[in-house]
Amino acid sequence: MDYIATFFSHFGSIRFQQQCAARGWQATMRPVPRDLSSSCGTCVYFSTTELPPVSELLTPELEQIVQRNADGYVELFRVDD
Repeated sequence: MDYIATFFSHFGSIRFQQQCAARGWQATMRPVPRDLSSSCGTCVYFSTTELPPVSELLTPELEQIVQRNADGYVELFRVDD
C-alpha cells in the first residue's frame, strides 16, 4: 500500500523518512500534492504491506497520514486542530 505523511516542519519529514528506512520501507521525500495541505510543503511517500497503529508512527511534527488509491486520498490520521 502507498501512503503519504505530511508534517508541520521540514525536520519532521526528514526524521520520518529515516524512521521508514529503518523499518525497511521504501520512502522518499517530495513536495506535498496540491490536494493535501501542509505547513512545511514537504511530505514523505512511503510503502508498506501493513501499516502499524498510528500511535507507533506519531511524532510531534506529524500533521496527517493518507492512503493513496485510484480515487485520490483516504485520510487515515490528522492532528486535531
